[in-house]
Amino acid sequence: MPNIQHIYHELVAIVGEAYASIDPEILLRFAKDETEDLIFMPDVVVRPANTDEISKIMKYCYAHDIPVTPRAGGTGLSGGALPDRGGVVLSIDRLNRILNIDEQNLQVITEPGVITEVLQQAVKEKGLFYPPDPSSRGTCFIGGNIAENSGGPRAVKYGVVKDYVLNLQVVLANGDIIWTGANVLKNATGYNLTQLMVGSEGTLGIVTQIVLRLIPHPTQDLLILVPFKALDKAGEAVSAIFRAGYTPSAMELVEIDALKIVSAYVDSHLVSIDEETAAHLIIEVDGQDKDVLMQEIEGILKVLESFDIGEVLFAEDEAQKTELWKLRRRAAEAVKAAGYTIEEDTVVPRAAMPALIRGVKALGIEYDFKAVCYGHAGDGNLHIRIRKEGHPHSLNNEAVKPALKALFMLVKSLGGTISGEHGIGLLQRDFLPIVFSEVELNLMRGIKDVFDAKGILNRGKGF
Repeated sequence: MPNIQHIYHELVAIVGEAYASIDPEILLRFAKDETEDLIFMPDVVVRPANTDEISKIMKYCYAHDIPVTPRAGGTGLSGGALPDRGGVVLSIDRLNRILNIDEQNLQVITEPGVITEVLQQAVKEKGLFYPPDPSSRGTCFIGGNIAENSGGPRAVKYGVVKDYVLNLQVVLANGDIIWTGANVLKNATGYNLTQLMVGSEGTLGIVTQIVLRLIPHPTQDLLILVPFKALDKAGEAVSAIFRAGYTPSAMELVEIDALKIVSAYVDSHLVSIDEETAAHLIIEVDGQDKDVLMQEIEGILKVLESFDIGEVLFAEDEAQKTELWKLRRRAAEAVKAAGYTIEEDTVVPRAAMPALIRGVKALGIEYDFKAVCYGHAGDGNLHIRIRKEGHPHSLNNEAVKPALKALFMLVKSLGGTISGEHGIGLLQRDFLPIVFSEVELNLMRGIKDVFDAKGILNRGKGF
């Protein structure tokens, strides 16, 4: 591998002096994301403007075996964008244009550096809807969402990122440029390279253009907050609602400890907190007809009558809806600030969520940690925030590993897996053998070798 000065000068020749850096302050910005408090310094940061520049960068790095860590908005929670092997961080932040909104075919073509919420608002102005909305939608990039196959609260009704991706332009590790599919709704032509790329965490290629399908934007929504006296009963109620024939557009679980922390963090007094309440469900329905939605809410409340719920809060206006969603979306930020720095992103069949919640609490006693739970109850995706005194990090932490292994073994026994939407990155890679056999892992390693024989893209991540 060439020395850092040589690498820097070669990258400057491609992108210009303003867009490559070895300045320690700039490097530090790209040395961390939202994963615990981990910091790994890159050797060089480069910020290309287009596909051609990325191709040239990758050809150079591939020829000289230089590790490249692709980076989007830096909001990840599994360390997927951390350059733990040094080398080059390649930021896509300058590829930030929405190229075309096709109202006729309900599609959008975008570059990967567009902020998710910016894209959503742009298509909403045309009466269209891009539903995936991770909690960090105001800062995360579409490209990062592709890398992690992000979901968010509305995945329960509308699905996750993979359900909207039609085609991708990708720069491979050796600099080759490909399109993975076609801008069509049905495609049975060859292997599905598009879906292989979605969720691959920047290990197979760098996405430079994205074609997404859209749907008409719902014009009406109703939102309620339902308190439960028992945490596991809130989990049981989720399955009961679906069995009764209702599919909310969002169904979020927030444990009372998490709600206390986030309410204080954002100085909100909307939700009254009492000692009898163990958890809340945020339930949203949406569509085009408000009367139909009111009937759905009434039906859902009928189902919940047998679950010993408290007084239901109806969000009366947009301000209350916004505040309720702020409480949910900022939960991770708030509990991390309160010392719950280790986050796990487990997912189980939704009917198994009560067993998972009970198991988490039991493991906390056994392994001496405190945990708060919140997440996307409607699709069984439970975020578990852990605080273990004296151990703020989980990466390579032998004091924490046994507890996490026990947690993931529990998740596996319930028919689930170890990440629903945050990815594997650095934090979960050692636990992959819990959910995959050696045969399955070798198949994935073989795919990686085909796309990146030298292993320079996101080196050290995944397998």
